Amino acid sequence: MNDIDVAIVGLGLAGSATAWALSRRGRSVAAFEAYGPGHRRGSSHGRARIFRRAYLDPLYVDLTGRAGRLWEELNASAGEPLLTRTGGVDHGPGREPERMAALLRDHGVAAELLDPAEAAHRWPGVRFTGPVVFDPEGGVLDPEATMAALARLAAEAGAHLAYDTPIRALEPDPTGVLLHTDEETWHARTVVVAAGGWTGPLLDGLVPLPPLSVTQQQVFFFDRTDPGPWPTIVHGETTLDVYALPEGPYLKFGAHVGGTATTADDRDFVVDPAARESAIAYARTWLPGVDPEPRAELTCLYTSTPDEDFVLDRRGPFVVCSACSGHGAKFTPLIGELAADLVDGRPPIARFALR
Repeated sequence: MNDIDVAIVGLGLAGSATAWALSRRGRSVAAFEAYGPGHRRGSSHGRARIFRRAYLDPLYVDLTGRAGRLWEELNASAGEPLLTRTGGVDHGPGREPERMAALLRDHGVAAELLDPAEAAHRWPGVRFTGPVVFDPEGGVLDPEATMAALARLAAEAGAHLAYDTPIRALEPDPTGVLLHTDEETWHARTVVVAAGGWTGPLLDGLVPLPPLSVTQQQVFFFDRTDPGPWPTIVHGETTLDVYALPEGPYLKFGAHVGGTATTADDRDFVVDPAARESAIAYARTWLPGVDPEPRAELTCLYTSTPDEDFVLDRRGPFVVCSACSGHGAKFTPLIGELAADLVDGRPPIARFALR
């Protein structure tokens, strides 16, 4: 039997970051991923996610600052720009621009509050009808390049990474947990479960979790007719909660809310025609700088808590690392450090603790 300090279940963004954080701390680490590197069955695939400081919640504004510093360290360690600062804009009454700008400034962010005419002058590819917050620290991160870099760095630090190796059962014993794969059994004193939509089934009967809803979301890619530069965009109206960001020659677009309830194993990967029509209508109204007919589309998974906070806590030999709810990617290197802290016996952030 293979005996190690820490096993990690899941090698998406959160699991990969945890593998690197723990291996750098001198722990013996084995990490298991049910599918191959860069697979598209979960939440971490693709080439673009938003990084932003712009939250209306002081906790997340603070955490994004910590995450941003760790991204810069990760960029240097990886030797490539995994996070590129483009700046980000938030607009619409649902984003409370005046309050958001004040909160960002209180946290040392050089945020600007712009009127719609000034914002339209800077970004003519976007339509604005009210005040706009510009977050100069916003940007775009590359999930697939980040996972590859974190996996390489973790392996160089001594971690054992096993892809195409699903964990079939987790079995606590007096000194830790047995992890059963199809081929062998491993023993770990601590197990970090960072398995996205598979977290609930894996920990069923082992750790009491809050309700975790798994939804299939749709993402659309529009050709950019305005060459830019483009910021990241978050837009909140009465019936809108959407985001957009540059990805290569395209503008990636999606709705943060909605989605089809599913499970990680039962999703159908089929884009909802109603979501496509809604995306086209949005582009025609709010994005004059794109061709409103999508060039491409795909689906991904959200795994969400009722309040959209993360779950980062420890129960016995299990560390639950469910940094999700559709906004976890930007925190990737910080999530790895926080999960490693839990392995080392440090307390969780109170908001992220299991109840």
